[in-house]
Amino acid sequence: MGIEVGGLLGLLLLVLNVYAIVKTVGSGAGTGAKVFWVVIILIFPLLGFLLWLLFGPR
Repeated sequence: MGIEVGGLLGLLLLVLNVYAIVKTVGSGAGTGAKVFWVVIILIFPLLGFLLWLLFGPR
């Protein structure tokens, strides 16, 4: 995989994580749940996004 493809995938992951964090902070979930999801997304970028997508606050 070339550096261009890796860079584009990294940028895509960054955009998806920012989207997930913004949606989480704006959700109606409690403060503890919001902090939990933001920390999970930041520590595990790809896995955290996928978990948020499946189980995150609505």
